[in-house]
Amino acid sequence: MSLTLVILAAGMGSRYGGLKQLDAVGPSGETVLDYAVFDAIRSGFDRVVFVIRRDFETQFRTQIGAKYADRIKVDYAFQSLDALPAGLTPPAGRTKPWGTGHAAWCARGAVSGPFAVINADDFYGRDSFAQLAAFLRSAPAAAGGRSQYASVGFRLANTLSENGAVSRAVFAISAAGQLESLTEHTGIRREQVGPGLLFSGEEIVSMNCWGFSPALFPCLGRRLEEFLRTNGADPKAEFYLPAAVSAMVSAGEAEVKILQTRASWLGVTYREDKPRVMAALAAMARTGEYPAALASALPPVSRS
Repeated sequence: MSLTLVILAAGMGSRYGGLKQLDAVGPSGETVLDYAVFDAIRSGFDRVVFVIRRDFETQFRTQIGAKYADRIKVDYAFQSLDALPAGLTPPAGRTKPWGTGHAAWCARGAVSGPFAVINADDFYGRDSFAQLAAFLRSAPAAAGGRSQYASVGFRLANTLSENGAVSRAVFAISAAGQLESLTEHTGIRREQVGPGLLFSGEEIVSMNCWGFSPALFPCLGRRLEEFLRTNGADPKAEFYLPAAVSAMVSAGEAEVKILQTRASWLGVTYREDKPRVMAALAAMARTGEYPAALASALPPVSRS
């Protein structure tokens, strides 16, 4: 079965040298994005679709896409302000696209089979991709009229920054391991997390790491249209993928299995986070969890 990884990268600007998403964090200069593609390939994904913006397409293809071209099949989709359901136009004064739910919807023309969706600037770890690949290979397209999706859920304590507050969507999970709802929390600080505190740290949270079938796209399109008709005039409104999927669950359109991982998420939320991320990846290279140089560790993709 062919598995596609959709990477939401349209939030990346055109001046790559200063972007945290493409800072060198691995022992041999790897970026966080390099680890995502590496983990996806060794988990059985054979195609990657980058969702980007037209204004940096040439530079992205040259500096990023080209280095994966002989390791995995590479395609592109484009997120733009005016890529909207028929009959809708962006309001005057709006300058940026509509968030992660919109970005995922913009990939609809490039995806025809089971796929995962991740952020470009998050490190999810091998277990996340392995669990998603196993789910996508075995899940029925629908059951009881509901589309079958999955999301990798991280333990809250494993997703915090030492250097400031974070926002996290906390899953409510049924006894059967299915998503019931999610609640967005902002301003979570490490000192608020622990036994007897505001958060225990054992809460399972979304880090935008999903497994879907193409049935997602028409439902997502309808939710996007509803969102825009209600919130489109707000210049700061964003259509978030977790909230859209949660709404599908509430409406009985989908079931989402939560694939829990004890792995630590890594990300450079603040500039001061970078040394911790680098130290963690160096330690993983020393233990053999990752090769010291990712680029030379994968064979070229077969074109037969």
